[in-house]
Amino acid sequence: MLTESHVRTKEILTRAALNRPAELPSVVQQRLRDCARLSPEQVLSKMNTRMEGLSDEEVISSRKEYGDNVVVSGHRISLAGRFVSAFINPFTMILIALAVISFLTDITFAPPGERSLVTVVIISAMIVMSGALRFVQELRSGNAAERLTNMIVNTTAIIRQEDGEEERVLEEAVVGDIVRLAAGDMIPADMRILSAKDLFLSESALTGESAHAEKFGAESSLDSGNVLDYDNLAFLGTNVVSGSGTGVVLATGQDTLFGQIAKTLKEKPDPTSFEKGVNHVSAVLIRFMLIMVPIVFL
Repeated sequence: MLTESHVRTKEILTRAALNRPAELPSVVQQRLRDCARLSPEQVLSKMNTRMEGLSDEEVISSRKEYGDNVVVSGHRISLAGRFVSAFINPFTMILIALAVISFLTDITFAPPGERSLVTVVIISAMIVMSGALRFVQELRSGNAAERLTNMIVNTTAIIRQEDGEEERVLEEAVVGDIVRLAAGDMIPADMRILSAKDLFLSESALTGESAHAEKFGAESSLDSGNVLDYDNLAFLGTNVVSGSGTGVVLATGQDTLFGQIAKTLKEKPDPTSFEKGVNHVSAVLIRFMLIMVPIVFL
C-alpha cells in the first residue's frame, strides 16, 4: 500500500541523484555481461549478496558506492536560468527596441529643454513586469509538474535481511538487492535473473519489438557485446507480462541502460500555453510594426 512516506522517499532520493555522476557505461555493461555468463551462485558471490538479501549496513554501503536508483533525463534549469530566459522572447525584444528608440529620441537627440524620461521609464517598467510575470508563471507550472511526477510512485518486492520481503519504492533498490518479480511488475533496475518460471518481459520500450522476451535463470553461453542479447538479463524500463522470478540488481539509476539513454535526451520541453500566447501576441505586434513603420515614415 502506498503511503506518504513512499512519496517522500522518492523525492529525497531524486534530489540526491541529481548531484551524483554516473559510472562509465563500459564498466557497467562489462559487469552485466560477466554476470550473464556466471551461474546464479557465482553472481551472488560476485555481487557480495545472498538470497536472504542485504543487511541495512550493506544497503547504505551499496547506495554510497553506486548511488540511488533514480534516472534523471536531460538537465534541470536553475532558478537564475529561468529568470534570464523569462526576458528573452519576442515580446520583450520589441519592448527593449522601443525603449532604446525612445531613449535616443527623447533624451540623446532631444533639445535640452524637451528631454523626458517618462516614456523610457514606462517601457522599462513594462519589460520588468512582462519578464516577472513570465518567470512566475513558468516557475509555478514547473513546480506543479514536479509535484505531480513525485506523486506517481511504483513499488517492487525487495528482500532484505532485517525486514524480509517488503514492497518498497523503485528508487530504494540498490546494487545487490534481491528482487521478487511477478506479473505486472516493473523491472526496478538492470538485473540478472536468478530463477524464473514462465517469465516473459515486454522490452518494447528499449528494443521497439512487440514480441515478449522470455527470461531464464541459467547462465548464458552467449558472448555478445550487446547486453540486450542475453536472455537472463532484465532492464529498467521493461515490465513483467507473465510468470514470476527472482533477480539480483546489477546497476541502478543513471548507470542502467535506460539511464544512459535518458542522459542523451536534451530536447527542449514543449512551450506552455502561456508561452504560446505570449509568442502569438508578439508575432502580431511585429507584423503590425512592419506594416505601420513604413506608412508613418513615407
